[in-house]
Amino acid sequence: MTWRRRLPPGLRDRLAPQEPRWTPPMLATLVQDPPRGERVHERKLDGYRILAVCGPDGATLRSRRGHDVTRRYPLTAGLPRRDCVLDGEVVAFGPGPLGSGGRDSFAAVARGEATHLVLFDVLNLDAIDVRRLPWTARRALLDEVDLSPPCVRLPHATGGGEAMLERACALGWEGLVAKDPDAPYTPGRSRAWLKMKCIRGQEFVVGGFTEPGGARRGLGALLVGYHDESGGGLRYAGKVGTGFDDATLAGLRPRLDALEQSLPPFLEVPRDVARDARWVRPDLVCRVDFTEWTPDGRLRHPRFLGLRDDKPAVEVTRAG
Repeated sequence: MTWRRRLPPGLRDRLAPQEPRWTPPMLATLVQDPPRGERVHERKLDGYRILAVCGPDGATLRSRRGHDVTRRYPLTAGLPRRDCVLDGEVVAFGPGPLGSGGRDSFAAVARGEATHLVLFDVLNLDAIDVRRLPWTARRALLDEVDLSPPCVRLPHATGGGEAMLERACALGWEGLVAKDPDAPYTPGRSRAWLKMKCIRGQEFVVGGFTEPGGARRGLGALLVGYHDESGGGLRYAGKVGTGFDDATLAGLRPRLDALEQSLPPFLEVPRDVARDARWVRPDLVCRVDFTEWTPDGRLRHPRFLGLRDDKPAVEVTRAG
C-alpha cells in the first residue's frame, strides 16, 4: 500500500483497518446562495446515490438505505477488483463529457435506464477506513483507483461560488455542490457539503390520487405533500398530473391500490380535492419538477419525474 506511506504522519494516524462494507453516505445540505470561503465544486447529479462495495470477486452496488441494487443497475464492469468502498451516483447522460452541457435524466434512472456510475469519493481502500482523511486526500486516493466505462470520476473545480453556479446553470445542470476540502467524510447530513439548485424540484410524499378521465388509464393525478419540519405532520402541496407515460401509469396503480386507506394522511386538504380523492398510506416518494411555490403553498406547473425508492418518506420536507 504505497499510498499509505505517502501520507504525512498526521494523516496516517487517522487510518484504521476495516473490511469494506456499506455505511450510510454523507449528504449535502441545500442552501440558496453559494458559500463564502475556499470550496471545491462539483456538478450536482440528478440520479440515485450509490455506494460501490468492491473486492477481488466483484462489486455490489448499494443504495443510500443499504439495499442491493446491482441487478437493477448493471454498471459494475468498470469497477476495480480491489478491496474498496466508493461513493457516487448512477445517472443517465446523453452523449458528451460530464463537464459539458445538457441535463442528466432522473426519469430515465427511475426506469432503471442508467448509463453511468459517476464516482466522487472513497471511504475505504485496501481494507483501510479512510473516512477521517480530508476531502483532498480522499480525492487523491480516488484518482489512483482504476476505473473504466461505464464507471467514471466526477470532475471538480475551484473558483468563486457565484461564478461557478452561474456557469452550471448556463450549461443546463441541475445545480452545484460545494465541498469543504479539509472536511472528513461523516455519514448523514452535513454543512461541509452544500448543494445549490438551478431549477426547482424536490421529492414529495404521495398521499393520494385521483381516478383517470377520458381515455387515460391508471390514474388522473397524484396528491403529494411534505413533512412539516416541526413535526406537525404531512402538509398537502398539490396535484401532479403530468409527466407520466403509459407504462408508468400502469405500474403505479397497483402500488397505490395496495396502500389505499380510508382517511387522508394530510393535515388538511381543499374540499374540491378531497371530494374526488383516493387516499393511500404515505410510503411512496416521488421526484417532481415545478416552476414555483404559490403564495398558498401549492406547486405551480408540477411534473412527475419518477419514484424514489431509495429515500424514506419520513425524510421528505419542503426544500425551499
